[in-house]
Amino acid sequence: MTDLKYDVAGIGNALVDVIADADDKFLTANGIEKGSMTLIDDKRADDLYGRMGQAVEMSGGSCANTIAGLASLGGKGAFFGKVKRDQLGDVFMHDIAALGADFPAKPATAGAPTGRCLILVTPDAQRSMNTFLGAAQKLGPDDIDEATIRAAAITYMEGYLWDQPDAKQAFLKAAKIAHDAGRLVSLTLSDSFCVDRYREEFRRLAKDEVDLLFANEAEILSLYQTDVFDDALQKVRADCKFAALTRSEAGAVIVADGEVHVVDADKVSKVVDTTGAGDLFAAGFLYGLTRGKDPVTCGRLGAMAAAEVISHYGPRPQVSLAKLAKEKGLA
Repeated sequence: MTDLKYDVAGIGNALVDVIADADDKFLTANGIEKGSMTLIDDKRADDLYGRMGQAVEMSGGSCANTIAGLASLGGKGAFFGKVKRDQLGDVFMHDIAALGADFPAKPATAGAPTGRCLILVTPDAQRSMNTFLGAAQKLGPDDIDEATIRAAAITYMEGYLWDQPDAKQAFLKAAKIAHDAGRLVSLTLSDSFCVDRYREEFRRLAKDEVDLLFANEAEILSLYQTDVFDDALQKVRADCKFAALTRSEAGAVIVADGEVHVVDADKVSKVVDTTGAGDLFAAGFLYGLTRGKDPVTCGRLGAMAAAEVISHYGPRPQVSLAKLAKEKGLA
């Protein structure tokens, strides 16, 4: 369509990631649930930051990582998220602009500071996230620009946003604009603990509002309250036209118009940090979909992008994914 300006318009929490190594003892001593995302307040954020070891700080946030991956593949994205006009907020906005992505939401000039996510990575490469949302939780319907949503082939939202009532309304507003314009709507479930909190709402969303659902194995099992992956797979087949379910080293299972496709994981010599794996899988898959690729090729692009990001610290690619895709014959 000639009126498309963006491949993906993402809606998510605008956060700066602070990433440090830790062992299981540290997690236990500080009451951190391994492998999960926990919302914390500013006091807890300051206390935990003081206890963390040497850290790497970079712009993050689940959906923003997906937009970064999309840009690395050569796609054009826009991102809706809320930051404050402060040091971390300026860094975040600079990083989004440097990707070539648009950032339509205006920064706040008062209130809570820009949000951050304190990520502890254990030797098994599991990441445990402690998130102070700060200004990110102030994203609301007024921050959604209708023209941007209408000009995007796919509107994509992270499930983490469902913790904030105003953000829910922002997504529902964007979904209606997208569908009215004949565009696709996509959701990533983000975290099994997030699914536990909003299971019935997510199930209604998957059935009624979402064209493409992303989830990892733990999240889809939680959504359908089963311990058997094949049971969850059959239920998501009934609910969604498209679903992309990631299973770590076991690869991914793609549901497309009732058909099921299995995609192998890309091999990596060493898994360093799984932060951003699901975000980058979504980036590859969405990029492929906007280029008219078949479901298996979309899945392979996702697997390639995820493999690149788990081979180093941080949730964003360090090499050109477009070049990798060309080398693998996926471009």
